[in-house]
Amino acid sequence: MNARDRAEAPVICIVGARPNYMKVAPIIRAFAAHNPPIRTLLVHTGQHYDPAMKDRLFADLDLPEPDVNLAVGSGSHAVQTAEVMKRFEPVIDEHGARAVLVVGDVNSTLACALVASKRQLPVVHVESGLRSNDRRMPEEINRILTDQISDVLYTTERSAHDNLVREGIPAERAVFVGNVMIDSLRASLPRAVQAEVLLAAAGLDASRIARGYGVVTLHRPSNVDSADTLGPIIDALRTVSEALPLVVALHPRTRNNLERFGMLDRLAGPGFLILPPQGYLEMLGLMSGARMVLTDSGGIQEETTALGVACVTIRENTERPITVEQGTNTLVGVHPEAIVAAAREILATGGKAGRVPEYWDGRSAERVAAHLHDWLVEHEAARAGAGGRDG
Repeated sequence: MNARDRAEAPVICIVGARPNYMKVAPIIRAFAAHNPPIRTLLVHTGQHYDPAMKDRLFADLDLPEPDVNLAVGSGSHAVQTAEVMKRFEPVIDEHGARAVLVVGDVNSTLACALVASKRQLPVVHVESGLRSNDRRMPEEINRILTDQISDVLYTTERSAHDNLVREGIPAERAVFVGNVMIDSLRASLPRAVQAEVLLAAAGLDASRIARGYGVVTLHRPSNVDSADTLGPIIDALRTVSEALPLVVALHPRTRNNLERFGMLDRLAGPGFLILPPQGYLEMLGLMSGARMVLTDSGGIQEETTALGVACVTIRENTERPITVEQGTNTLVGVHPEAIVAAAREILATGGKAGRVPEYWDGRSAERVAAHLHDWLVEHEAARAGAGGRDG
């Protein structure tokens, strides 16, 4: 591919799992609105493969249908990563690529970054530098390795730059742009489905939340795959539900494990309202009206901070420390006493006031587009001058 053809090729944007959708949607819009527009090719790896949920989320986020769907499906981490790589490389052959843009920390992120790097294509990583410092988490391995092979690293918080420098990544590769997921939140909030409407549509008694409610999401394997861990967490939630009704968006993995462990009836008490997994607009509505959210999700830690809603994170660590240091998040671990104590503190005081972090202003994707356009022009000019060739 010569220099002119490369400049006219698309920036391939990768989505693979639900959290990716919220990050890529504003980027696609910002690239289209940039002057001149940045041409894109949207590739869905199919890592999360529920067609109905995918269609619902794409519609909620006003995200265009993927140009390519690799339809990878489930598998072990090794199988899934390898299958994405095998199916993604022919996409580059067919369509060309000016760069490959990946977001977050799922298997698709690392797989597509590896293919691009070996093809000597620029790798652009949005949400770089986040670290839990827990390498037992597959996502942590994906983050570290993706950052090592990325050419442009866009960060959501300034502390991420310190993590990158410690790992030997040149400081000039990292650019602080803010949090693109908050772009999606701000754009979508006016269309959020309010909790009362959602519960009524599900045939549940919406009057039960008239005096306030909490929201619960649990899905992380370390929390839900072991009865010894999941059981005490559910018991803690039962205690909280005696003081505050809890709306539980029950993840399929968690439901299956509760059934397998014979624990599903523990969520049958009067303090629980059980819903299936929800769309993006539904979750926004639930969270925005809640007195607190109890979760093990990374993205929800950020969303509750942006919404100013108290968050209790049921994990031993977080890759998003800014939500604790500046936001509304409290990291409590998995011990039931700590979960209950944090919830009671929020009910008594309203929880941490927090503040919205720097550059979480709904314009992060615009900053990505502006910087990446100029970087690509300079990179391509330098490559042409050096007689660069394809890998």
